[in-house]
Amino acid sequence: MEVGIVAQRDNERAASLARTLGERLGESDVTVRFDATTAATLGRADAGRPVDTFDACDLVVSIGGDGTFLFTAREANRTPILGVNLGEVGFLNAVGPDEAEAAVQREVDAYRRGELTVQEVPRIAARTDGWRGEPAMNEVVVQGPRRGRGGGGQIEVRVDGSTYGAGPGDGVLVATPTGSTAYNLSERGPLVHPDVGGLVINEMAARDGMPPLIVPLDRDVTVTVSGVEYAVVVSDGRARREIDAGTTVHVGLADQPVRLAGPAADFFEALGKLD
Repeated sequence: MEVGIVAQRDNERAASLARTLGERLGESDVTVRFDATTAATLGRADAGRPVDTFDACDLVVSIGGDGTFLFTAREANRTPILGVNLGEVGFLNAVGPDEAEAAVQREVDAYRRGELTVQEVPRIAARTDGWRGEPAMNEVVVQGPRRGRGGGGQIEVRVDGSTYGAGPGDGVLVATPTGSTAYNLSERGPLVHPDVGGLVINEMAARDGMPPLIVPLDRDVTVTVSGVEYAVVVSDGRARREIDAGTTVHVGLADQPVRLAGPAADFFEALGKLD
């Protein structure tokens, strides 16, 4: 069995826990791979690998916050991921640092018995004619060149071809239930329980916008931004692409969900950390 470990960059606690987990897994006859940065920090360059090769592992352990988990998920594809937080309960990292060794060992034992169970979490992706964006766990944003005065444009939002909103604004945010607690929340969008299968459509600073809307996961949401020099599509706040103004952007389910290993996070406990 091969396990990949990704630790939050420049975090001594994360690196220390990665070392401990690596040693324990090695005692269980598990091949351990660290991301290249963590391997260098631990003096284990021989075990370092680019994270984009971890889709070949049987399990990946992400140590840090939700940002580290999102980074890991972008590369792991369908490999199950166990998220370990560093003391702050996260929505994606359900295991605390004191529980990490036992939790990882349980998943290893379950894999060896052929009983590893996972929870699939949907991702979404933007596409235009000839281009498909990077899958996002949290949200896809389609907006003008920048937020704020003079940066927005004329926004049109359609759901399965029917117009939901049209008028001036900064842009539109489409979020998964997982992403409802992220950028969507700062834009006064609704919280969505992870058991609810839906997408949040949230217009951003729309002058005469409609309220946020939740639609079924399988709907085709399209966004068009016109009246600007160009529009921008952003996935999970990271992958950014400029497109021609007036281009229709489709946002919908990505082909591959993220597969979560380990216990499910307590949604309401994690909400308490949003204060």
